[in-house]
Amino acid sequence: MMTLVIMAAGMGSRYGGLKQIDPVGRHGEFILDYSVYDAVKAGFDKVVFIIKKENLDVFRETVGKRLEKVIPVEYAFQEITEVPEGVKVPEGRTKPWGTAHAVWSCRNLVDGPFAVINADDFYGREAFRLLHDFFLEQPEDTSKYHYCMAGYLLRNTLTENGHVARGLCTADNGYLTTVTERTKIQRNQGQTQFYEEGQGWTNINENSIVSMNCWGFTPDIFGEIELQMQKFFKDSTDGLAKKEFFLPSVVQELMDAGKCDVKVMDTPAKWYGVTYHEDKEKIVAFIEQMIGEGVYPETLWNGKGE
Repeated sequence: MMTLVIMAAGMGSRYGGLKQIDPVGRHGEFILDYSVYDAVKAGFDKVVFIIKKENLDVFRETVGKRLEKVIPVEYAFQEITEVPEGVKVPEGRTKPWGTAHAVWSCRNLVDGPFAVINADDFYGREAFRLLHDFFLEQPEDTSKYHYCMAGYLLRNTLTENGHVARGLCTADNGYLTTVTERTKIQRNQGQTQFYEEGQGWTNINENSIVSMNCWGFTPDIFGEIELQMQKFFKDSTDGLAKKEFFLPSVVQELMDAGKCDVKVMDTPAKWYGVTYHEDKEKIVAFIEQMIGEGVYPETLWNGKGE
């Protein structure tokens, strides 16, 4: 069984609302509906949504009911208090611990290869096909874990409405060598730059490959995340009220230790998402275009997922 894990626990502070369930299709479809539709077409067998427990009812009513007619749906809850044994949650923390913590929260619902995506990003059908097919033919080498990620050109993932967070990547012979989470990338006066605390703005090439949190993993990643999370809490004695535990950082640590390799599968797709409310107009227009070209039906779910 191959599972699609969708990270949907964020409330979208920059967007202003629960952006994961803001309609972009003609009949109330959300971005995540199109991701699931494409994943089903690619051959995925199950969907796990990572959400906040208090959003379960609204998610089940608006998303779960229609999707569970097409593919099995389960829910994992990303809770601030759910941490490895022996870890103490500091006072003042008001939000979960980031993308790696989100993935770890679904460890009891996934027992085979799985893909991870964000709920509010449109990835393109090719990305799901690439991730699915990667796990059909695994290397015979068992000395390390074999993971994969869809790589996007930075220029195809920017918004005119503000800054975005991306994992800046380097690769060698098609395999990831470094991935660095940059939480603030944007165009400034004709230059594309990222901001680093204490360093200011640094120019970057728009043809750089970036991670959009579109990963392919095997279940062994859960144990590795837990080990690194224990270290994260131990080493972060200061600033834990705001610090985040990012998925790219976990992957980088495993690569540096020689415990995994990550195949980078380039996709020319243009990113569409709703980081900001002003982004919605473009994704709505893009979906309309795709319907006109026959990529998607006018009504996405007709009870058969066709």
